Amino acid sequence: MSSLFSTSLMSSFPEDLEISGYCKELLFFFKQRYVTFVDCLILAARPVKVCQNCSSSYSRLQDIYRNISDQVGPGNESCRDSLLSSDRLMVVYQLYSNLQDLWTSSNCEKCINNRSHSLTNDTLNFLSTLNQTLTCFEKYQLGNHTELCKSCKKMYGDVNKLYGRMEKNDTMCIDLEDAMNMTRRLWSKNFNCSLPRDETVPVLAVSSFMLFLPVIFYLSSFLHSEQKKRKLIHPNRARSYTRLMNIQDKQS
Repeated sequence: MSSLFSTSLMSSFPEDLEISGYCKELLFFFKQRYVTFVDCLILAARPVKVCQNCSSSYSRLQDIYRNISDQVGPGNESCRDSLLSSDRLMVVYQLYSNLQDLWTSSNCEKCINNRSHSLTNDTLNFLSTLNQTLTCFEKYQLGNHTELCKSCKKMYGDVNKLYGRMEKNDTMCIDLEDAMNMTRRLWSKNFNCSLPRDETVPVLAVSSFMLFLPVIFYLSSFLHSEQKKRKLIHPNRARSYTRLMNIQDKQS
């Protein structure tokens, strides 16, 4: 039994190897805020509302991590080395980095005001337009889908155009991308509606022109050759007519 206990890890090390009370407190706050943010992410996973619901909890996690990595406590004590890089695993650093990568890939900064953590005006405008479209879907979805396609066509077209402008201006985050993808799926697959894009008309015009281009080419070549034939025939006819007139004059 004594040999068994001797091989167990001791519950504590000498004080000079332990982290200070100040660093333990920071670690405790990091744990709390980390769990809060992860809980928020899970609840906002489907449909995706990560940027809308979890911005404030991510900001609080950022604050405590900055306190660990950059700030000093009483007596100019820093917890950076003891909490972030004192061992090969670097648990705190790795956990935070993974969540930071997830937040960065969501592009939430494009939809959220950094200081107030509120949605930007462009985001609010898009969500309002999208909600109007979804309300129209709900109104007609139990009836004839043909009526839905007709009645909701303008609103659906408006939200598509707005989405396109935001994509072009690079003001799109994961929440809006996911919401638009689901709306398009409803429109095309669930309701079997269609919406011709603005570029359809010019594309058809160009395609039609290219289709008839060989016909136009051969027709113009034919007309051009006929014109050449006329030019070649006219002088001969003129000379023949002149010769005939001369003969008639001599006989007379």
